[in-house]
Amino acid sequence: MVSRGTMWLHVPGENPLQVQAGDAVLVSPGTAHGIAGGADVTMGSCDREEAARAFGDGRALRLGSAPVQTEVIVLHYEQDPEVRTPVLTSLARPMHVTARENAQLRRTVELLAAELAQPQIGTTAAINSIVDLLLVQFVRAWLARRPQEQSGSWLGAMRDPVVRDALACVHAQPEHPWTTETLAAATSVSRATLSRRFRSALGQTPGAYVTQWRIDLASVRLRDTDEPVESISGAVGYGSPHAFSRAFRRARGTAPGEYRSRLRK
Repeated sequence: MVSRGTMWLHVPGENPLQVQAGDAVLVSPGTAHGIAGGADVTMGSCDREEAARAFGDGRALRLGSAPVQTEVIVLHYEQDPEVRTPVLTSLARPMHVTARENAQLRRTVELLAAELAQPQIGTTAAINSIVDLLLVQFVRAWLARRPQEQSGSWLGAMRDPVVRDALACVHAQPEHPWTTETLAAATSVSRATLSRRFRSALGQTPGAYVTQWRIDLASVRLRDTDEPVESISGAVGYGSPHAFSRAFRRARGTAPGEYRSRLRK
């Protein structure tokens, strides 16, 4: 996010993208990129040691040698590796939202900049909440302004109210005995309609997504808690530990207990 001035985002194979004050850009994890003060600037490698020192002591990282004309706030979102829902990794290219498109986003950026400029009691908690809010506002602005883009991705699926409501049901109650029929009833559509729209939006059936989500949740609990496998299996919607172990082995290639031991090591 640019809080002052203008920067250019350079991504291999793409035209340089101008990002002005109040704008925000979301770049998919692992995307090689650079930032510069112009479209035709030849960039060198980032000084990773200096960046690490700046990150460690909380000071700004200065790039280049000219007088400062642009200030950039960089946020890094981490997705739990045990969760396979590809929210951020589904992005085909950088997503750019301008200040003109979302005044609310611009105000939140200003609020974040103010917290960073004058840290005080509660600043860490405030910044964490603002960072989460910025991602929500960014995605809302992107979906509202670009109705034809990101179709066929998990992010684009949020535009379909039927799919969105079905996902909300699964996420809220993973332990419920969901089937395509019960999800269709919960979203007030026919089984055929839900199946068609779900596959169009996410490229998989409702049943496949339910299984994926349950295994994701189970993987996190196996890693982060000491709950018995029997308790975890019931919490994520499996009627018996045997059924859970069979589904888990099919998805992760190993039994739940072995998976837990491997992660702990």
